[in-house]
Amino acid sequence: LPFIKLPSASLTDDALLTACVKRFPKVIFSTGMSTEEEVDHAVDTLRKAKAYFKKIEPIGLLHCNSTYPAPVGELNLSAIKTLAEKYPDFEIGYSGHEMLLGTTVASVLLGASIIERHITLDRNMEGSDHSASVTPHGLFKLVSGIRELEQAYGDGKIQVTESELPVREKLRG
Repeated sequence: LPFIKLPSASLTDDALLTACVKRFPKVIFSTGMSTEEEVDHAVDTLRKAKAYFKKIEPIGLLHCNSTYPAPVGELNLSAIKTLAEKYPDFEIGYSGHEMLLGTTVASVLLGASIIERHITLDRNMEGSDHSASVTPHGLFKLVSGIRELEQAYGDGKIQVTESELPVREKLRG
């Protein structure tokens, strides 16, 4: 396997983190229900193990809220930027457990380069994950939304676009 993804519940298991760095080319883990100190400790554990085993793949760190479904007011998507600033050698992502799609799309705007969402065939099925999961159609909409954002993001330069040239000529002469 090219990577292993560990859940937030395993963030404090130093032996597991170390074993995963030893066994897999890349380790990705979620930070839900964790304090900043616990995340720091996990990062230190992974960095030490990575250096010991001479791994060069980046480690993935996913911001998330571990409630199913996660309340939108508790998502704290700004933490994605915080993680990116604090751990520049890590690949930062987002693991979404909310019922909405727009918030996950917004995570990309904030710098998430890894997206994790649970998938279900029916959000009304039994089990805590289903109501917070996306259906296949929802997954299509999510990916489409992310691709639209990537296309629309631009380079930040203020300039006249190609499609504006005829409008500009018509309205300004």
